[in-house]
Amino acid sequence: MSTPASRSDVTRLRLVRQGLAGPDLRGAPAVVDRMLALQAQDFASAKWAIGLRSPGTSLADIDAAIDAGRVVRSWPMRGTLHFVPAVDLKWMLRLTSPRLVAGARTRLAQLEIDETVVEQARAVAVASLSGGRQLGRAEFLTALETNGIATTGQRGYHLIGQLALSGTLCWGPQRGRQQLLVLLDEWVPASRWLARDEALGEFVLRYFGGHGPATLKDFAWWAQLTLADAKVGLAVAGDRLIELVVDGASHYLPADADTGPLGAAPRQRAPMLALPAFDEYLLGYTDRSFAIDDGGLLRVVPGKNGLFLPLILSSGRVIGTWRQTRSARAVSVDPRPFDGLSNRQARDFERAVAGYARFLGLSAATVTGAESPLT
Repeated sequence: MSTPASRSDVTRLRLVRQGLAGPDLRGAPAVVDRMLALQAQDFASAKWAIGLRSPGTSLADIDAAIDAGRVVRSWPMRGTLHFVPAVDLKWMLRLTSPRLVAGARTRLAQLEIDETVVEQARAVAVASLSGGRQLGRAEFLTALETNGIATTGQRGYHLIGQLALSGTLCWGPQRGRQQLLVLLDEWVPASRWLARDEALGEFVLRYFGGHGPATLKDFAWWAQLTLADAKVGLAVAGDRLIELVVDGASHYLPADADTGPLGAAPRQRAPMLALPAFDEYLLGYTDRSFAIDDGGLLRVVPGKNGLFLPLILSSGRVIGTWRQTRSARAVSVDPRPFDGLSNRQARDFERAVAGYARFLGLSAATVTGAESPLT
């Protein structure tokens, strides 16, 4: 049974399911569990994406969850790094990696990487990392070179990617500003095992749980699965979802989600939010018009180069971008609204930046044009 809903309903409910409104999510594992995957090619931005969704969580808290192996960073989807719950990574890879590996064949052939080379690299990885050993990227590439496997011309990057897609490697604890490579089986000794159809249903349910209301097309793009597989997942999870029809299109949401009364206005946790680059609130859908118009999107992704700038969010709509400069003690933020900020919006954005500084553990934050530091 479907229920008619408005575009405003979609925006309001997405804010709640994304952890940007409603009850707080408690800690990094809770956020990543809700979202299932958060894009994490920009390591620092991805940490703030978690912190923003769990008020009171510090950067140190998130680092601790990463270093303890509760949150794992790997390439489960779209050939892009994501944070995922540790116990869910393996079943996700079993669904997504075949298409990713097939899509990389042309590039791998250009780099003269075939199955023999990948298996040689796998043997080096197992020999170098077994027993809980950990290596930085440069150290691992040196190990490959020492064993006669060339890593120049992006070969090293692609070999690491292939080993991650097959479930041999993932990124583990941090050393300074870099993560170390580890063996996935050792780093995550307890993983969920799901049969294929069950896994497809779980994938669908978890996507709509963290991103809904959204369409099946949104899910298939996000997970990089075929629409046929997406339909199987929808059939498996269907009795745990509700259907909202918006502009004639079916949007799905978990049946146990607290939707509140349809027709209520979108409301964020705070009047202004400073979202990080590559945030799932904008990036996690094929149709981004619920959050931004086409003209604004071109300013968020200049030149359509795939690089999503940090966002200023008001009532669920993107109204600008921001840039930052950081020192050892402070962060300075330059807001770039599309149409200017009212005095109230400027004050609300200053509070958002102060929250970001607290997350980073910095003593002060300034906003360009602000009269004094925020503490």
